[in-house]
Amino acid sequence: MALSRSMRACLHSGRLALLAILVSGGIVLQILACALYNNWWPMLTVLMYLILPMPLIFFLGSDTSSMMSNGGDGWVNFTKFLTGASIVGSIAIPSILKHAGVIGWGALTMELSSFVVFGVAILWFLQMNSEDEYSSMF
Repeated sequence: MALSRSMRACLHSGRLALLAILVSGGIVLQILACALYNNWWPMLTVLMYLILPMPLIFFLGSDTSSMMSNGGDGWVNFTKFLTGASIVGSIAIPSILKHAGVIGWGALTMELSSFVVFGVAILWFLQMNSEDEYSSMF
């Protein structure tokens, strides 16, 4: 059973709205991890979230297929390295802060939950962009 064009547009808008809610939830968790415990050190993780898309923007441009392939030239490999380092930093910064006794378990849990929510949002965005159904809709 094929859906009408307007129904597909409505479903796509709903998916975009849910994606926006996920990103907003990640931001709220990030801020709550700092505000609830009156300790703003966990906000260092925001630097990694800001640095994360930069290698993709600068080195790959709009070609996302080369990011998922095994081969590639030096710039693609360098981009993959910087992206991986940013992801590891997003997990390592709150863990190191907890190990040093700067933040508590609650802030660590909220920071890592924020990372998971952002990760789900990014993966869902990539999955939505790879669907051909929506690219041929308009």
